[in-house]
Amino acid sequence: MKVLPDTPDVTPVGWRARRQARRRLAELDALGARLAELSGIRDLAEAARAVVAAGWVKDAWYVRPDARRVDLAQAKRMGPIPVRGACLVGAILHAGGGVASADTQLVQRTLDLTWHTLHRGAAEPVRWCPAPPVRAQHLRDLVRWNDRPHRTRAEVEALLGAVGKAAARDHERLLATRE
Repeated sequence: MKVLPDTPDVTPVGWRARRQARRRLAELDALGARLAELSGIRDLAEAARAVVAAGWVKDAWYVRPDARRVDLAQAKRMGPIPVRGACLVGAILHAGGGVASADTQLVQRTLDLTWHTLHRGAAEPVRWCPAPPVRAQHLRDLVRWNDRPHRTRAEVEALLGAVGKAAARDHERLLATRE
């Protein structure tokens, strides 16, 4: 007769308990992903703020080191380029990895939060996935806001700082609801 080593007494777990455990793990995974995304948005907004602090431009997306102004169509053709300055949207794109990163979720969500911070109150929920035409209009709104004649570099930097704070505030709120 073969003797098995001592094993702990394992009580069989029913399917309901397993389903609840899977659901709880899925919720924790979603929360972790959301917290990581908010941290990424905060970091991207801070990096964009540093780009604007180094040089800010109106009526163009970027200014190259040779002082040539670059619009979006030129930037798409050129690929990753060093920049001496950027507009609000150009700074977010540049900090996110360049024009090629424009369709990434991190860049899109950073642009969504930037528009929300500019046009909505902190108590209102952010529309993270607006329809493509709405998102395109929000992008035009941000470009127009940047290019207004009276706009200053300090205002653009302040907006990007507020975006970082909004991401940090949402991060803390989510952590608080977890507990």
